Amino acid sequence: MQDSQDYIDKKNKLSKILTIYGRNAVNEALLESTITPNKLHLSTSNKDAKVIDDMISICNKRGIEIVYHDKMTLSRISKNAKQDQGVALDIMMDNFLNEDEFIANNINYRLLAIDGVSNPQNLGMIIRSAAAGNIDAIIIPSKGTSSINPLVIKASVGTIFKIPIIISNNLSTTLKKFKNSKTVIYTLCLNAKESYKNVDYTDKSIFVLGNETNGVSKEIEALSDKSIIIPMKRGVESLNVAVTASLLAFM
Repeated sequence: MQDSQDYIDKKNKLSKILTIYGRNAVNEALLESTITPNKLHLSTSNKDAKVIDDMISICNKRGIEIVYHDKMTLSRISKNAKQDQGVALDIMMDNFLNEDEFIANNINYRLLAIDGVSNPQNLGMIIRSAAAGNIDAIIIPSKGTSSINPLVIKASVGTIFKIPIIISNNLSTTLKKFKNSKTVIYTLCLNAKESYKNVDYTDKSIFVLGNETNGVSKEIEALSDKSIIIPMKRGVESLNVAVTASLLAFM
């Protein structure tokens, strides 16, 4: 029984770890007292540099574990060999959770779900708007959408640490679980008849934001309970997905 519980605890801990990379991003994270670093990864191929010395000094002062790897192993950890600059940092994200946790602990909510948003800056700005507005959490798939990387964190201006983020292994499966809990799913569509301002939204609502070019995928569109539209003037066809997120967040 203890071994089983240890496995569950380890799995839960791993699900809340975010790995960032790049010297500036890692150094800034180490200097931020509100962030909880778990482990610093350094490549043995790094040449002497003040920024590396500063990272090591901060880790020693804060009691953060430092692990050295060969260049290839470090690139597997960062998942971005071209931009990691020989450093990566594991951060504990206490605001990361799965859909089952969220559903079990929340009665009413308004969520944003990300379906294929590929631009890291767009994702970061979406997170910022959601955190500032009337959104209770964001559903972000682990595949098919921009990964949460230093560009996303920078664009979010640190708000990524302030709002619950539901990490979904499969967006379709996650949305079906919410539908089973009587959640209504809304998608934005240029052919929809009803303005987003005129809808009487339910106590449990999810707004799906689609890819910058192709919009919401057909698979997710099939799960939608209602299509809505943001009316536009002067022949403007669509808005940037991050702008759309802002409008939805401040309804």
